[in-house]
Amino acid sequence: MKKKGKITLTITIGIAMLALSTVMFMQFKLVNETDITSIENMREEELRSELANWKEKYDEANAQYQEKSQTLQEYNEQEKSDSETEKLLQEELDNVNLLLGKTDVEGEGITITLRDVENEDGDYLIITSDILNTLVNELKLAGAEAISINEERIINLSDIATVNETLIFINQQRVFAPYIIKAIGDQNYLESSLIGKDGAIYSLQRQGYDVTVDKSNKIQIPRYNKEITTRYIE
Repeated sequence: MKKKGKITLTITIGIAMLALSTVMFMQFKLVNETDITSIENMREEELRSELANWKEKYDEANAQYQEKSQTLQEYNEQEKSDSETEKLLQEELDNVNLLLGKTDVEGEGITITLRDVENEDGDYLIITSDILNTLVNELKLAGAEAISINEERIINLSDIATVNETLIFINQQRVFAPYIIKAIGDQNYLESSLIGKDGAIYSLQRQGYDVTVDKSNKIQIPRYNKEITTRYIE
């Protein structure tokens, strides 16, 4: 639509310039075709009148040209402004999607792997939703910028819950062991926060759980692939 308007404006200015050129050409042609003797015989008043008439036409055509040029300049400036505004809005939208978890992300961080295990006493140590929630919360406190569990992106509205005492659902999707938690952030700080004394992984390992932590310079976390909806926020 913008392109069509610009083409129309350009054609209009072209017509105005053509009209100006035509007026000037007619003026020069009239002078060339007018017999010098006749001019000499014309009264001074007639010459002044004729000159004033042509000057008026020239001024009118020039005014139209200046007006169209100004309009084109304003149009170009507005188009540039609109383009810059659109670019800024797109950048803001990208940032919002990033914060909402609606964008695939990549960066340094850690990968935590948790497995159900049978201990020496024959008891099974099962990974629960409470354990997963604790790890996610500690990762957030440690500055994790993006987190996923078994490729399910964790956002503020994510739910990690146990159903029927044994089934774990994340974002309303059933997930199974082993549970692989990915977190993007300062890999050294994330690791030390979890494996240090009083850290969640330190505590789990002391209880006999099978938990490992690996650092990486390239952690890939997928976007949150569901609609983000609210029921009560106005």
